[in-house]
Amino acid sequence: MNSNKIAARTFGIAFLIGYFSYGIGFGMLNTQIDSSSSLASIFHSKNLFIVEAAIMMAVFAPVNIILGVIMTPIFKRFNRTLAYGYLSATIVSTVLLIVGAIFLLLLVPLSEEFGKVGNGDTKQYELLFVLCKKANFFSYQLAMVVWGLGGLIFSYLLFVSKLVPKWLSIWGLIGYVIFVSGAIFALFGISIDVILDIPGGLFELFLSFWLIIKGFDFSKQHVNG
Repeated sequence: MNSNKIAARTFGIAFLIGYFSYGIGFGMLNTQIDSSSSLASIFHSKNLFIVEAAIMMAVFAPVNIILGVIMTPIFKRFNRTLAYGYLSATIVSTVLLIVGAIFLLLLVPLSEEFGKVGNGDTKQYELLFVLCKKANFFSYQLAMVVWGLGGLIFSYLLFVSKLVPKWLSIWGLIGYVIFVSGAIFALFGISIDVILDIPGGLFELFLSFWLIIKGFDFSKQHVNG
């Protein structure tokens, strides 16, 4: 039981670290991107840009994958296939987010080449600037779709295993359905994903603190085969 409590608390802490590291890091990067009307402005803040991206990936990527690693042996007791499905979702979403960050980092060397052109033709550089931003956007939204689908698996397994109260699992299921819908809408140019992220985001925060304080409840567990 002690190992189960440690796993629950580790998951809760890792969830919070991943939540805030990516939220803050990605938010700062996006603020710079959105406020940068040209590659010239990217060039002037390139050092901060690189540091923010590196910290975000160095902290967020391993922590996010750890979530799936922690839960796989626990979820395997209830449904082996879905347990590996959740692990796969954490890995794929993390890779997609890293790819998106790489597209943003490509703006740094692009801005350096842009500066060398001077008064020459810069249309191709501005086009690549827009393409990198769009590539990051689509990588992010696809990652959110995969993360949300993984969240649905996660919440369903919490529900059937009774590791947390049913109302909390149902909150997760509803929250992630709304979350995935927001990401899909964003892919089609309907920008309401920020609002639709709220129920799932609050669930993740609440669940993290719940697991840190209370842990998993194995007294009502029902193992499938």
